[in-house]
Amino acid sequence: MNLKGKNFLKLLDFSSEEIDYLINLAAELKQKKKNGIEHKLCSGKNIALIFEKTSTRTRCSFEVAAHDLGMNVTYLDPDSSQMGKKESIADTARVLGRMFDAIEYRGYEQSIVEELAEYAKIPVYNGLTNEFHPTQILADFLTIKEHFGRLKGINLVYMGDARYNMGNSLMVGCAKMGVNFTACAPKKYFPDQKLIEICREVAKETGAKLEFCEDTKAATKGADVIYTDIWVSMGEPICVWEERIKDLSDYQVNESVMENAGQNAVFMHCLPSYHDKKTTVGKEMCEKFGRDSLEVTDRVFESAQSIVFDEAENRMHTIKAVIAATLG
Repeated sequence: MNLKGKNFLKLLDFSSEEIDYLINLAAELKQKKKNGIEHKLCSGKNIALIFEKTSTRTRCSFEVAAHDLGMNVTYLDPDSSQMGKKESIADTARVLGRMFDAIEYRGYEQSIVEELAEYAKIPVYNGLTNEFHPTQILADFLTIKEHFGRLKGINLVYMGDARYNMGNSLMVGCAKMGVNFTACAPKKYFPDQKLIEICREVAKETGAKLEFCEDTKAATKGADVIYTDIWVSMGEPICVWEERIKDLSDYQVNESVMENAGQNAVFMHCLPSYHDKKTTVGKEMCEKFGRDSLEVTDRVFESAQSIVFDEAENRMHTIKAVIAATLG
């Protein structure tokens, strides 16, 4: 499998075999790290991390992965780059492309990371855009495979707002890998119909079933994986909280949901999570709307069925695999 020089912008750009290769490579590199075996496959290379949206897991995952591979890292926060302000995206890409071996971008429209890739002429990685979050899905699938021993035929239910990067990317990833995907939400929170049709065509080749259901009991019955995300995405105004809580409260992942799924079901979340009042935003929204938690209850989040921290760790291993495969 030769992915050298390839961008990692969205999973639609990759075949099922290529995605499987990246997951298996991540598992191999994870085992090496656990056993203290050095794997400096990109020694001396340099990567620029452009973060227009801040992150704990994505930044730490890319930095640790790059260092483990023997790379040097330059981090550019929203105030450290003139991209899109005093310098065009195309010009920034052409400058960085002559100084670095790879670029990671985390920010807004998918068109930005696509333009960076067009002009940089070096591998560009999508750390999150409004539309897609492909590195998260690799981590999710590695975690599912570790837990169940397989991906094909697993029943994954995504509860909540499925219109943006996580709902989109999970649907794409599931279609590619033969995982059955259900979006469980009010109809207006389903993914874009054009993307649904693209994924249905992909699913014809892999056998994945794609379903869209407003009934929480019907959707979660017998599910292997119950997945959710915060109800208000990064960058959205605080005023939308009232609407989302009103629309999505019935789609909270709670004990009854997990019981309906079954004792072998696992809970997953890409984090951060408002499962209690121990964050500024979580405390403010819970107190304002008279709640103890938002998208998931604390009892589910802290339960034995929750594998969110295995999932979080695997961000680093799968990102390392992407870098190694495209640069090594």
